Amino acid sequence: MSYAEFLKEDQRLVILRILNEMPSYSSNSSIIYSVLEQYGHALSRDQVKTHMHWLAEQGLITIEILGLVFVARLTERGADVATGISDCTGCKTSYRRRLIWDANQRLTN
Repeated sequence: MSYAEFLKEDQRLVILRILNEMPSYSSNSSIIYSVLEQYGHALSRDQVKTHMHWLAEQGLITIEILGLVFVARLTERGADVATGISDCTGCKTSYRRRLIWDANQRLTN
């Protein structure tokens, strides 16, 4: 996997985690952009919206477009990926999910 792909997967997981921490499980693209910067991801607003579209295509979020601002709402499946209960190809696997996989591997060997 290239470094660029690794970053994309991490950015997508961070977006899901941001939404999972919001009281309403939703936020607008401007807030998500600002929080991603705090987590060390320097993206353009267009890149944030591109990630949001990708996450919506995977059924991890829904999007409502209000002018230039997108409002994302986490779906049940998105919450599962954010917390490591399930995974999604194209999103970084959460640390919790890797621990579960490692434990299962030890049990089967």
